[in-house]
Amino acid sequence: MIRRALAPLLAALVLLTGATQAAHAAGYRYWSFWDRTGTTWTYATQGPATAVPADGDVQGFRFAVSEDSADATKPRGTASFATICAKTPAAEGRKRVALVIDFGTAQDAPSGETPPATRTACAVVSQDATTAEALATVAKPLRYGTNALLCAITGYPETGCGEQVTGGKKPTSTQRTSAQKKDSASGPSVGLFAGAAAVAALGAAAVWQARRRGNAR
Repeated sequence: MIRRALAPLLAALVLLTGATQAAHAAGYRYWSFWDRTGTTWTYATQGPATAVPADGDVQGFRFAVSEDSADATKPRGTASFATICAKTPAAEGRKRVALVIDFGTAQDAPSGETPPATRTACAVVSQDATTAEALATVAKPLRYGTNALLCAITGYPETGCGEQVTGGKKPTSTQRTSAQKKDSASGPSVGLFAGAAAVAALGAAAVWQARRRGNAR
């Protein structure tokens, strides 16, 4: 009797857990910003509007759908300063910043848009210039949203800015890294705990009712 009463409740808990995980599969479509150290891309700890690269630095941008910054996709393609800036001589009082601009894949593109091919550029700017200023010299037009969020590079994408995309999480998580928070770092969501508590309460009630019926016989 008790087992029969608990069976549907346990099934409900399993469904609840699955639904919560599915909700976390939603991602965001945006441009992520990266620093290059040696042969490794690292998610930037500050935005391009405040980052001030040094002469010889390599920085990258990648447009993709990611669940959060910890799931962001790295730029692809050549990322060597010597290669990108090979034809750009050093200039007195100026600095050279190698930029990798990866427009992402068709899978991550907004509806009706086609991502341009990945490109590189060697920006020559003043010594105190930010990454955003360096990017503006080689990849106009740029489009920004609220809170200085970079929305488009060379006009791509034409619309949208960090919008949520249902089911946007991609399977290649081993290729992604970040220095920022990941939602799962704080454990299961409050909704999951609340739902589990509700199912547990119903289960306790079912057990009590089953025992009461048994004692009444």
